[in-house]
Amino acid sequence: MADTEQKIEIPQEVFKLYDDYCHGALSRRDFFSKLSTFAVGGLTVSALAACVMPDYGRAQTAEGEPDILEETVTYASPNGAGEMSGYLVRPARGKAKRAGIIVVHENRGLNPHIRDVVRRAAKAGYVAFGPDALYPLGGYPGNDDSGRELQAQRTRESMFADFMAAAEFLRDHPYTNGKIACTGFCFGGAIANLMAVHQPWLKASVPYYGGWPTAEEAAKVEVPLQIHLAGNDTRVNDGWPPYKAALDAAGKAYEVYMYEGLEHGFHNDTTPRYNAEGAALAWSRTLDFFAKHLA
Repeated sequence: MADTEQKIEIPQEVFKLYDDYCHGALSRRDFFSKLSTFAVGGLTVSALAACVMPDYGRAQTAEGEPDILEETVTYASPNGAGEMSGYLVRPARGKAKRAGIIVVHENRGLNPHIRDVVRRAAKAGYVAFGPDALYPLGGYPGNDDSGRELQAQRTRESMFADFMAAAEFLRDHPYTNGKIACTGFCFGGAIANLMAVHQPWLKASVPYYGGWPTAEEAAKVEVPLQIHLAGNDTRVNDGWPPYKAALDAAGKAYEVYMYEGLEHGFHNDTTPRYNAEGAALAWSRTLDFFAKHLA
């Protein structure tokens, strides 16, 4: 981390402000205005903001590494938009068909962090695909603020249809053996939960701190679920007990892991919400789950 982040203890309230800002409850102006409350002791608002804004220079992988092959590909959209696009990455070794992983981005498009996660999945031995819901609007615009604004122009229903089409595209792709799982983060976690409802042919779904389907939809889940939640994420966690009750009532199998004391977005290593130990444990559990159900 940068020296600034090492020296500054970020108040819990600031994480909450950032969460509200990321998810549209606060405008950029209101976010910076409210940050001023915590700019004390010589700490400026801009310095405090820098502590919670993403730093995409921290990627765990890089484009062009010799053990992976990367492509930008298009696939048919069911929304009348013509086509969608995404980032397709696979191991460079061997020609055998492999299982595939759909990686669903947050509410800001296919940003550098999610592209990094796609590469991590490929390095684990899968054909990994990260669709970009912003493609009909020009694609990820290069920064998260503009990405959030663009994504807000699309309906949730149309984006969900495009993500389901991405899973079908990967299932039928000549690089894969037809066995497909999905994972997603925040908005993407909510999509991964819904894909488990509406695409029963999926082999596994691993949502990270995403929103929940309805109780009625819980009865339709046939896809193995592994759910990751952050202990301090009350906005998401408040919806888990009723969904858990619905899954239990329908006799559905699932795994759930609660990471106590961690923030929403703890897997994202580009922000101070990141927790290295929790993220490593969650990702290892994710890969173990995929290995079990995609074998």
